[in-house]
Amino acid sequence: MIANAQSLLRPLTIKGLTIRNRIMSTSHAPGYGKDGKPQERYQLYHEEKARGGIGLTMFGGSSSVALDSPATPWAQISVADDSVVPFFQEFSDRIHSHGAKLMIQLTHMGRRTRSDTDNWLPTISASVRREPASRSTPKAMEKEDIARVVKDFADAAVRARAGGLDGCEISAAHGHLVDQFWSPASNERADEYGGSLENRMRFGIEVLEAMRAAAGDDYIIGIRMSGDELVADGLSQTDLMTIATEYSRRGLVDFLNIMGGQARDHIAHAVSLPNMSFPVAPFLYLPSAIKREVDVPVFHAQRVTDLATAARAVAEGHVDMVAMTRAHIADPHLVNKLQDGREDDIRQCVGAGYCIDRIYTGGDALCIQNAATGREATMPHVIVPGPVARKAVVVGGGPAGLEAARVLALRGHRVVLFEKQKATGGQISIAAKAGWREALTGISRWLNAQVVKLGVDMRLGQEATTELVLSEQPDIVVIATGGRPGLGHAKGAQDHAISTWDVLSGKVTPTGSVLLYDEQGTHNAASTAEHMAKSGCLVEIATHDRMIGEEIGTTNQPIHLRDLYRLGVVMSPNMELVEIYPEGNRLVAALRNTYTDVEEERVVDRVVVDYGTLPLDALYFELKDRSANHGQTDQHALLLGQPQPLPQAGGYALYRLGDAVAGRNIHAAIFDALRLCKDL
Repeated sequence: MIANAQSLLRPLTIKGLTIRNRIMSTSHAPGYGKDGKPQERYQLYHEEKARGGIGLTMFGGSSSVALDSPATPWAQISVADDSVVPFFQEFSDRIHSHGAKLMIQLTHMGRRTRSDTDNWLPTISASVRREPASRSTPKAMEKEDIARVVKDFADAAVRARAGGLDGCEISAAHGHLVDQFWSPASNERADEYGGSLENRMRFGIEVLEAMRAAAGDDYIIGIRMSGDELVADGLSQTDLMTIATEYSRRGLVDFLNIMGGQARDHIAHAVSLPNMSFPVAPFLYLPSAIKREVDVPVFHAQRVTDLATAARAVAEGHVDMVAMTRAHIADPHLVNKLQDGREDDIRQCVGAGYCIDRIYTGGDALCIQNAATGREATMPHVIVPGPVARKAVVVGGGPAGLEAARVLALRGHRVVLFEKQKATGGQISIAAKAGWREALTGISRWLNAQVVKLGVDMRLGQEATTELVLSEQPDIVVIATGGRPGLGHAKGAQDHAISTWDVLSGKVTPTGSVLLYDEQGTHNAASTAEHMAKSGCLVEIATHDRMIGEEIGTTNQPIHLRDLYRLGVVMSPNMELVEIYPEGNRLVAALRNTYTDVEEERVVDRVVVDYGTLPLDALYFELKDRSANHGQTDQHALLLGQPQPLPQAGGYALYRLGDAVAGRNIHAAIFDALRLCKDL
């Protein structure tokens, strides 16, 4: 039993609204909006959390209140006109039917957006100061702009109430318009809205006063804000304590939702959305300090990934409600599992940041390990037994194989899993050996525990052969054998290069000077470069791409780059590895600039390469011709959520998943397994 768990399950009442427990999900932007509205996909995503027992779910991170704060980037919600109200009504009815409460975040992005989307209106802010993250240079707001935006906030609050939402918060976090007025880093005004902190607080005060007057004093209105911007020229902890206490004293807010940092540039953004390189709850001290000075409830979110940490935060009085937003992306039923005493069944967030990183590349939020999240219309969070129990053989104990075994077992099939290594995990076990990526092992640990609990027959340390598979007389065979590292196409690479796998697995321990060539642009090469540099190697990382780690997302790439700089790793983008040859007891690596074709040479002790994976598919091809379906997946049935055709009498259906098909990532492997096996 989790210590102090009961503290999380106590209700909280704010202005007559009783929230059934102290666990919430903060407003965020999953990229599920459609036409600026929270339509079915958006609603189903939050409904799953409500069904799973959450007390309060907040939606619409950065929901826009005005035409010059466009909703287009990242599929946001627009609250700038009344057309959104019916969607709010439908949404609130859906959430309330499960006993949870629903609130929205309202904001004006100010300079933290783009002018070249939606209406092509200029961005606006307190002053003309470009924001590095959005690359936007705003217009300085005139008094008329200020009055207009204040009214826009008030009108949006009225729409939230008309839509049946239980409350709203304004965003003064992550560098939005309200805190652009607060912060001396973005406010250079000389009028009554600039200069002293008292003056810089004025715009936010006017916004909240107008919202309260329009929506009614009994409507719940809060604010999400930083407790310390953590930058030299920004707002200090003392400044933000003053703002929080003053807004609370004036009765402008019914709750304070406190975070750490801000997001004006890439590294600041990564710090404010801490990944697995950070300890759990790294900024809990900020809301704790504010809670001692205010009389309204204090909420907090930032890498609270486990219930033990959440319970401690509430039980010790640091906060009144704890947000487990990414934890609910990993497992939207975690509250019910806590209440039912099934803590071991909770799929815990590992902090990979895959969900957030996809948003900032124009994608939708997807969990690295729970492929049902965000796909609630088609993918089940709860697997139900099928009509017929069959015999299934799964080959491979990586994420694809483990998920296939888990889902097939839940469907009621008798499952045998072969894994040639003595432990499951596959490539996760290799990737996790690189510095702060160790938490990835939580993915395979959970999957392994689930398949063991479900009674899957685990044949560890036993390499599957055609004879072994056929001796089980299976109806279903799933090949999830993963891949092997490719050494690339550079001349001499097959003889003189080693892979990142060789380094991380400990098969080879490089010393001296190392050239690491990265053809993938993902975590693998950057993590391996850090690993070698920490062990004393002199490392240069080169890539064909425009920058190191080009495929790594917003919450992770800046951390990699920060660490590479600190470790003295030389970074050489726009270079292609063309040849490796020996010279004495060392190696010469020839690199060619991808724009000029000029070649350079490096004399090093080792050349390490990352060209991704090649499929281990020999067993699949041995079994293919004997299978009833010739190893083919009916793609139309797969995408429609219909069962694959299975042999009626004799024979077996053969499928392959994950990197055994083509090198991709953990999410793709797990999604492959879920969407196939849920209907088998």
